[in-house]
Amino acid sequence: MTLAEDERDLIDRARRGDETACRALVERHERDVAGTVIGMLGRGDEADDVGQETFVRFFRSLGRFRGEASVSTYLQRIAINLSLNALKRQRRGRSRFVDADDAGNTDHALAVDEGRIHDAREIHEMVHAALGQLPDKLRPVVVLRMIDGLSTRETATVLEIPEGTVLSRLARAMAQLEKRLAPFMREGEG
Repeated sequence: MTLAEDERDLIDRARRGDETACRALVERHERDVAGTVIGMLGRGDEADDVGQETFVRFFRSLGRFRGEASVSTYLQRIAINLSLNALKRQRRGRSRFVDADDAGNTDHALAVDEGRIHDAREIHEMVHAALGQLPDKLRPVVVLRMIDGLSTRETATVLEIPEGTVLSRLARAMAQLEKRLAPFMREGEG
């Protein structure tokens, strides 16, 4: 995929230090980056920091950006990598404070009273908690395909994996999410 002429112009201007071009690139892509980061980390200060760091890394690497992928794909790849790094830091931090008796309990993030799942916010939080429990290899596929709405091909490009791998990881992730959310979905059917 080659860059659109207007995007190529913005990149060239940003490389020369044009702040207006830099601002235009941020404005053009900040919603997609935010969606990816929030999908991976949830809302909060850490997601904000990762979103900002995504653009910092992007602008630092402009000299190496060849335009073989779209700017959006390039930014999403940076956002996914930084999000995965943040998740690893979170796990390391939590593991220092987890009681040995708690070590086997991986469903603590879903400890929501099933009887009070009524509004969209609670459902969103529950789904995000289940998403947060997916393995690092599966979560980006779900975020890019199901939350960001990328095609299988676009997801494969961002993650630098074959399309078949995207499909198999998505199937495994959706099965895990369905299993984790099944008690809550059944409750809503009655």
